[in-house]
Amino acid sequence: MKKIRAFFDPPKILVLGFAVLILIGAFLLTLPIATHDGKGLLFLNALFTATSATCVTGLVVVDTADTFTTFGELVILTLIQVGGLGFMTFATFFAFLLGKRVSLRDRLILQEALNNISLAGIVRLVKRVLIFTGIIELTGAIILAIRFSLEMSVGKAIYWGIFHSISNFNNAGFDLNGEFRSLTPFVDDPTVVLTVGALITLGGLGFIVLNELYEYRETRRLSIQSKVVLATTLILTLGAAILIFAFEYGNPKTLESLSGSGKVLASLFQAITPRTAGANTLPIGDLAQSTLLLIIFLMYVGAGPGSTAGGIKITTFAVLSATVWTQMKGKEDVVMFRRKIVMETILKALAVAAMGIFLVMFVTMLLTITEGERHNFIMYLFEATSAFGTVGLSMGLTPELSPFGRVIIIFTMFAGRLGPLTLAYALTMRRRGNKEPIRYPKGKIMIG
Repeated sequence: MKKIRAFFDPPKILVLGFAVLILIGAFLLTLPIATHDGKGLLFLNALFTATSATCVTGLVVVDTADTFTTFGELVILTLIQVGGLGFMTFATFFAFLLGKRVSLRDRLILQEALNNISLAGIVRLVKRVLIFTGIIELTGAIILAIRFSLEMSVGKAIYWGIFHSISNFNNAGFDLNGEFRSLTPFVDDPTVVLTVGALITLGGLGFIVLNELYEYRETRRLSIQSKVVLATTLILTLGAAILIFAFEYGNPKTLESLSGSGKVLASLFQAITPRTAGANTLPIGDLAQSTLLLIIFLMYVGAGPGSTAGGIKITTFAVLSATVWTQMKGKEDVVMFRRKIVMETILKALAVAAMGIFLVMFVTMLLTITEGERHNFIMYLFEATSAFGTVGLSMGLTPELSPFGRVIIIFTMFAGRLGPLTLAYALTMRRRGNKEPIRYPKGKIMIG
């Protein structure tokens, strides 16, 4: 028994928990009650949809509104909420309700799920996560429901508000507009664009950052992680918005026909959503090649650690950028916000980034084999990056994927949701517990 418990360490339990949740969701989506035609979804399509929802990706092989009944949509919404916050967060919530004590083993799994640095205050953080989530999602739902009530019945508007608020705060990107349109009907609607953009951004900052912002009135300080997340988020969002505005300004299929304010709103939203929500107000397939490459980069980077988003995380990108800048200046120490970044963090960032690049390139290569010459290379690269970053944006390839292609994307979404986080945790634990008993002489290799 002890050997079995030792084998199932926190990363393995996290992976197994997500896998079980996906299988349960897939089974429910195959039931006749889940689809409008009364036949249920084919298992592979159900598995794809359940994986996309649980891994808060948003890639879909069938349109959500056109295919699923209210029961099916609620299954998807539940998978998004549990998958976004983590099943252990909800297990802890029910433990609170039942008055049970959270064990050390459960705390370790929570530390893994929330990507927290230490165990200190982990249970309090979980309570805050649930409170923050409830407040933010409720606020977003109310605003969106009021806006949607102008075009539909009050009951339907409330349902739409709740669905889109939960979907976008968890960076999932599922929508109810039908015909694979996402949020394109609201491209220049400031209420929808700004509300959904705020939900995506708050969900992507990470709960550790949200908690520190909440406590800032008392502490008057932010950790270096929060400073890096906030600064990098601002730089990437504004920088990408300006570039998208410039790249698409004269594109008749995207920005050209919009008003001045519409162009700004569309550019801003399209800069926010690749990190990593999946909703879009501009037709992705009609974007310029330069914009597509920019979005691929943003999807690969992702958002903050310990958030509902994917990618290699913006802290990884920031650390690597700071390391490159330090080397260019010929200095030794990598310094960010007057703090020296330890070598352990730099090596971990390199490992996560390299793993991400390898996985994206490998999946892209597999798609070129399984899907043949039907589409151009950038569509395959875009799809692979979107799945890895758990983004959900697509150039229209997802519904046309072959069965083998769908299986590949399923595994990519799963790996993208859990891979970088689990690898980072494993690297940390191994480095803490395994000190090299032998010191080898230094060897120099020419680089560049």
